[in-house]
Amino acid sequence: MQLDVSAAAAAGETRVAVTPETARKPLLIGVPKETAAGEKRVATVPEVVEKLVKLGFSVAVESGAGDAANCSDDSYRAAGAQVIAGAAQLFAASDMVFKIGVPTAEEVGLMHAGQTLITFIWPAQNPELMKQLADKKVTVLAIDSLPRTLSRAQKMDALTSQAGVAGYRAVIEAANAFGRFFAGQITAAGKVPPAKVFIAGAGVAGLAAIGTAVGLGAIVRANDTRAEVADQVVSMGGEFVKVDYEEEGSGGGGYAKVMSEGFQQAQREMYAKQAREVDIIITTALIPGKPAPRLITAEMVKTMKPGSVIVDMAAERGGNCELTEPGKAVVKHGVTIVGYTDLASRLAKQSSTLYATNLLRLTEELCKTKDGLINVNMDDEAIRGLTVVKEGNITWPPPAPKVAAAPPAAKPAAAAAAPAAKKGNGHGAASAPMAGTKLAIMFGVVAALFWFVGANAPTAFLGHFTVFVLACFVGYMVVWNVTPALHTPLMSVTNAISSIIAIGALVQIAPPLAGGAAPDAWIRWMAVGGIALTAVNMFGGFAVTQRMLSMFRK
Repeated sequence: MQLDVSAAAAAGETRVAVTPETARKPLLIGVPKETAAGEKRVATVPEVVEKLVKLGFSVAVESGAGDAANCSDDSYRAAGAQVIAGAAQLFAASDMVFKIGVPTAEEVGLMHAGQTLITFIWPAQNPELMKQLADKKVTVLAIDSLPRTLSRAQKMDALTSQAGVAGYRAVIEAANAFGRFFAGQITAAGKVPPAKVFIAGAGVAGLAAIGTAVGLGAIVRANDTRAEVADQVVSMGGEFVKVDYEEEGSGGGGYAKVMSEGFQQAQREMYAKQAREVDIIITTALIPGKPAPRLITAEMVKTMKPGSVIVDMAAERGGNCELTEPGKAVVKHGVTIVGYTDLASRLAKQSSTLYATNLLRLTEELCKTKDGLINVNMDDEAIRGLTVVKEGNITWPPPAPKVAAAPPAAKPAAAAAAPAAKKGNGHGAASAPMAGTKLAIMFGVVAALFWFVGANAPTAFLGHFTVFVLACFVGYMVVWNVTPALHTPLMSVTNAISSIIAIGALVQIAPPLAGGAAPDAWIRWMAVGGIALTAVNMFGGFAVTQRMLSMFRK
């Protein structure tokens, strides 16, 4: 099956040709076995294969591709995939190829014109690879080039999903190399203090590491050049350690930027202090297209306590620690320095499932018609950012993202008030004076009503009426002065009514003062009934409140 690049190409799209011989044949997605040393992940899993088939695709998997991720060939067959022996046969038969690792020269040689490749490419670091892929006349979607600032792109963000797994695994590796518990304990044999963990960089991987270390009971501190992540660190249960230097560290696309020399000097001083105090350091600092910044020097390592651990998650790009050896765990100056470059691969099943789901969501965007045909729509900002090679033409880097139009400036208050004054009653009257007039009329009516009652009602009624008004006022002040967070609006109204009833009923039941007239028997019995109903309402309110509070207790 070949790609039709005539009219569709002119429209900025890539669609699979629908010819008499291919009209009923779905596009074939091939999943080869990863060739990188130590790589255990696979680009799709049986659970996702079933969903790809429902989108109209056929799926072929190289034999043994999922063995290291606990996905057997039989499980792929049961999900509806073909199992093909050998990468050469798989690439030759596939119209699309799903991979995780950067393709090798041998894999590029197996590709054919019109094929679509979806994998990690890192185009800025691999210009020669980009040229080789372009010479093959293929279309390449680099999953690492996804515009991460788009909210709709989050479901396709494989960088985030894999970084979260790596951050979790980094803490597990640190716990394995550390000589005692993370959580503090007091036992009959002695007291074990909690481990102190410092995490440099609070991106996705850093936040995952913070949550894991806090869950294990450690005292966790973290730092990042982006001030806005401080709240995220605190929300995860960590303490944000600020550098004593004012400079904004946010870069484009949600990443950090290269900081000034003054900031870096202040940062080094802070890291040196943390190195002397903590037991474990986990570094996650990376800047796209740049070597990993050196945060932990050899001198800092020497000052750490014997038995301490450093997990360098940036080892693949040179490392944040000066003494890191990529791919190895070494002990230097009594400190274990873990420089593994396959942290996500060490949780192969989990990371493969997440990555496969990311590619499924991307495939859904490419195949909205669910007919097994893909549409590489270059007008879609997310797809345009992913596409680094289009039918043999290098399209990376993508154009700058569209900037949303700024909201119109707010008009001055005086200018805004003028149109409002014109609406009024059609004669230029403003709404505020109208509201004041209504309020004055209402008070006038109430005052007239009170005067009428006072002038015509019996003396005994005036006493009861005065008690009623005061009870209303007292009930209002008692209930409405309670913090709104402590009650619901319905309970506040019912309790206000209850307080009014209780005060009035108690006055009626009370024995008369000297020279006063005793209330009628039926009035007294009504007061007793009012107190009984009020008691039910009040104590019911306490019971409901207790049940509400118990919902928030562990």
